[in-house]
Amino acid sequence: MKLLFIHVDYFNYKVKKETELAEKIDSSQRSGETENSLLVLLSVEKEDEESKTGSDKLVSRALNEIEEIVTQIKVENITLFPFAHLSESLSSPDYAISVLKKLEKKAKKSGLNTLRVPFGWYKNFELKSKGHPLSVLSRTIHL
Repeated sequence: MKLLFIHVDYFNYKVKKETELAEKIDSSQRSGETENSLLVLLSVEKEDEESKTGSDKLVSRALNEIEEIVTQIKVENITLFPFAHLSESLSSPDYAISVLKKLEKKAKKSGLNTLRVPFGWYKNFELKSKGHPLSVLSRTIHL
């Protein structure tokens, strides 16, 4: 899994058009916004899906990375943004969606205010980065 973290003043999105891989969404998922949050752009990779350790370990490791950074930058809001452009070796769409949903559920359970951007949609989005030394970070998780 590849993760790109951006500490943002604000982030908002609006879905424009679904791709052939798009997950089904309801009207509440067609747009969203958050302020003073950690934007987490992530790609679930083929090796994650092929790993014998399973998605639960992947989700736990990703949440540990997220929690470490939100503690450092002192925020309670996160946005999970599926972003295929971080990897050249992507998992299947079904696997990626299941990982995203598990990560969303686990993040909410841990007390983080969590917004998840829909998978497989073209989106209009806007953000403003904070611009401090920890405002942009990246991580790679290998299982």
